[in-house]
Amino acid sequence: MGKMNCWEFKKCGREPGGNKVNEFGVCTTAEENRLNEIHGGKNAGRSCWVVAHTLCGGAKQGGFAQKYMNCFECGFRLKVENEESFTLVTLDKLLRRLR
Repeated sequence: MGKMNCWEFKKCGREPGGNKVNEFGVCTTAEENRLNEIHGGKNAGRSCWVVAHTLCGGAKQGGFAQKYMNCFECGFRLKVENEESFTLVTLDKLLRRLR
């Protein structure tokens, strides 16, 4: 089994074919291919904390600066950080890939 993506961890149903797509649409994280395979994830599935305009915990997140503090303490982000430890891609490198 591959590494867990955020939509699998959060069980949000917003991945392509997910059970909440009709209601909320596909999450930007699941479609962001510039971060594909970062930390072993699909699209931005393991670097979701840098993707703007996601829906998390039922609340619409804004741009990166607005949402990062919420993501900083997110259990999924902490899981990825722990799993990747020395190979974790730094925040500045992730943001550069999104430019």
